Amino acid sequence: MSADAVVLLSGGMDSAVVLAEMRHRGHRCVALSFDYGQRHRVELQAAAAVAGRLGAVEHRIATIDLRSIGGSALTSELAVPKDAPIPTGAARALHAESPHGVEIPITYVPARNTIFLSFALAVAESTGSRRLAIGVNAIDYSGYPDCRPEFVRAFETLANLATRDGVMSRERGERWLSIEAPLLELGKGEIVRRGVELGVDFSLTFSCYDPISSPTYPPYGVRACGRCDACRLRARGFADAGVVDAADAR
Repeated sequence: MSADAVVLLSGGMDSAVVLAEMRHRGHRCVALSFDYGQRHRVELQAAAAVAGRLGAVEHRIATIDLRSIGGSALTSELAVPKDAPIPTGAARALHAESPHGVEIPITYVPARNTIFLSFALAVAESTGSRRLAIGVNAIDYSGYPDCRPEFVRAFETLANLATRDGVMSRERGERWLSIEAPLLELGKGEIVRRGVELGVDFSLTFSCYDPISSPTYPPYGVRACGRCDACRLRARGFADAGVVDAADAR
C-alpha cells in the first residue's frame, strides 16, 4: 500500500498520539508493532484497534524473540518493579548532572528502540516512506537511554548512511529520511492534552507492563496493575492534564 511514513505503534498512549499527529499532518502511515516476547503482549490488540481507529493504511506486526537476549523484566520472569519513585523532568535534569546519572530500571529492554527503528527503516525502504515516527519522550519517562534526543539524531544519521535510498539521495544532494519524535520534549500532561485535541480514543490504548488477567474486563480481558512505571506515568499524565482516563472510567 502507498505510504509516506512508518509509525512505531506499541498500543500505548504515547504511540497512539504520535500516529494521530502524523495523520493530522496529512501522512499516509504504516503502523508497525512488535511481538517480541513481552509479558504485556496484550498491547498488540490495543495497537491493532488504535491503527484501525486512526486510519493507518496498514498495520504490520513483526515478530522478534527478545527473550533470547534477556536482561529485562519485560521479557523474562524477573519481577516488574512496583511503586518506585519516578523523577519529574526537573529532577531528572538534576540527576543527569551527578556522576551516577539516573538509575535505569530493569524494565529497560536492551537496545529495543535501536532494534525497532532498524526494522522500521527497512519497512520505510520497502514502502517508499521518507519518515519514521516514534513516541519517545525525554521529560516524563523511566530513564531509558534510547528515549533521548541524542539517540534520535544519531539513528537518523545512521539511517541515511546505511541504506540504498539514503546513498542514492545523498548522490543527488538530498536527504532521504527523517525521524520524527513529536513528543520528545512534552510532559505526559501535554501528551494527553494533544491526544484529546487530535481525537485519540485513549480507552483503546494499554500502557501496563504487568497486566492482571480479568476475562470480563473490556476490551482486552486484562486490567492494568496501577503500580508499575508505565501505569504511574500514565496516571500522572491524565492528572496533570485534568482529564479523566477513559480506560479507568470503564
